[in-house]
Amino acid sequence: MSEKLTSDKFWYVVHTYSGYENKVKANLERRVESMGMEDKIFRVVVPTEEVVDYKDGKKKVTQKKVFPGYVLVEMVVTDDSWYVVRNTPGVTGFVGSGVKPIPLEADEAQTILEQMGFEQPRSKAHYSLGETVKVIAGPFLNFSGTVEELNPEKGKLTVKVSMFGRETPVELDFNQVAKL
Repeated sequence: MSEKLTSDKFWYVVHTYSGYENKVKANLERRVESMGMEDKIFRVVVPTEEVVDYKDGKKKVTQKKVFPGYVLVEMVVTDDSWYVVRNTPGVTGFVGSGVKPIPLEADEAQTILEQMGFEQPRSKAHYSLGETVKVIAGPFLNFSGTVEELNPEKGKLTVKVSMFGRETPVELDFNQVAKL
C-alpha cells in the first residue's frame, strides 16, 4: 500500500469490538488530533437512535446503537489515514473485501445521518409573517390566527390565536397549520 488509495472523502464503516464503539470513537478522535490527521479524517460517528420507553408512567429517552460493533468514519483514505484508523485500539478492521476499504454509498450515509439528526433537511417555510393560517392539528384545532414568528430550522412558527377574547401566541409545527 504505497500509493494514495483515494482522493475523495467518503464515509467508511469500521468494525469494532461490540460495546467499545464509544471508546473507539474517543480514541480515534484523540489519535486524529495528536497525529495531525484533521485534513484526512473528518468525523467519527457511532450510529444511534433515540428510543422512548415508558416506565412507571414516566417517559424515558435513551440512545440505542443502530449498528452494534460498528463506527462510521468520514475520511479520505490514504496510507496514513488508513493506518491511523486501522491501528486504533478496539478497531478490528474496515468493512470491505481485501485490503481496500469500500465506502458507503452517498445515499446510505445520508439516510443514517438523517436518522441520527445530522444533516437533516430543513423544513421550508411556506408561510410569511402576518399571514392568516388555520390550525389543522393539535389542541388548537380549527382556530385561526396570524403568523407572528417563523423558525424554519426547527420547523415551527408562532401564531397569535384569539382565545377568550384575547390574542394568545401559540407555537406550532409547520404540519399543524394550513393557509386559509
